[in-house]
Amino acid sequence: MTLVRQGLALTALLLPLVANSAMPKSEILLASLNTEYGLQVSRITSADRYNNQPLLTEKGIYFTQEVKEPELSQTDLVFYSFADQQSYNLTNSPVSEYSPTLTPSGDALSAIVVEASGQQKLWQYPLESNEQPSRIFEWIEPVGYHAWGRDNDVVMFILGEPHTLQYTKVAAAKGNVVAKDIGRTLTFNATLSAFTFSYNKEGKNWLASYSPSTQVVSDIFRLPDNVQDYAFTNDDTVIYSLHNRIYKRSVSEPDSVSLWLDLTPYCSTQITRLSYNNDQLAFVCSK
Repeated sequence: MTLVRQGLALTALLLPLVANSAMPKSEILLASLNTEYGLQVSRITSADRYNNQPLLTEKGIYFTQEVKEPELSQTDLVFYSFADQQSYNLTNSPVSEYSPTLTPSGDALSAIVVEASGQQKLWQYPLESNEQPSRIFEWIEPVGYHAWGRDNDVVMFILGEPHTLQYTKVAAAKGNVVAKDIGRTLTFNATLSAFTFSYNKEGKNWLASYSPSTQVVSDIFRLPDNVQDYAFTNDDTVIYSLHNRIYKRSVSEPDSVSLWLDLTPYCSTQITRLSYNNDQLAFVCSK
């Protein structure tokens, strides 16, 4: 499909539809900070289906949305445009895509695709060309989540017992296990020149980093129990939700923790995923 207003060109994958189990309902909200009225929160999606994994950008929000069919459901990648406050289905395919992420070049989305075989692999979708979507790695699977570095390299959450963090360069196309028992949030921190992730170590939940240059995993600070979703507002400031309040914590001074936002009036269940950009915070409220 082509979305002229956004200059996007994405071609649907021609693969058969597969059934998914019932998906949990969730909605995406947007908190705008420092407006003339202070904090303003608006709903980006409905709460009648799975809406999750927001990626907040200057022009809008990429996210994963459930598409319901009789007796079947799957997910597509969707873009909510700030320009006209409308949502556009970017993939509109008969298979499920998850976890939209901008590639380092910024000219494509990378995403997890549940292929017709049931395998979960990393794909890319060109944004401004008529090129077909394509697999990034033929053999690495099952991929759950991913994050790009600065050197055409990537870390991936590989499902298993236990789940592992694996690192590779695109040219190498061979994942190396660097950590186990990891959480689902993965980021790249330019100041640290390292990827960040959470993992369970000896029954405790830690935020940690992995440096490709030294191949060393370093603990940053302990996270509250059961917190695996976080984001960065800048390279030194981590935010996470606890009881629907958003807390800030410094990487360089990890003992410094402060309450940042109280979002309890906007979510009565649980806030999970977070994405921050330029005084705006996209967050997921489970239903």
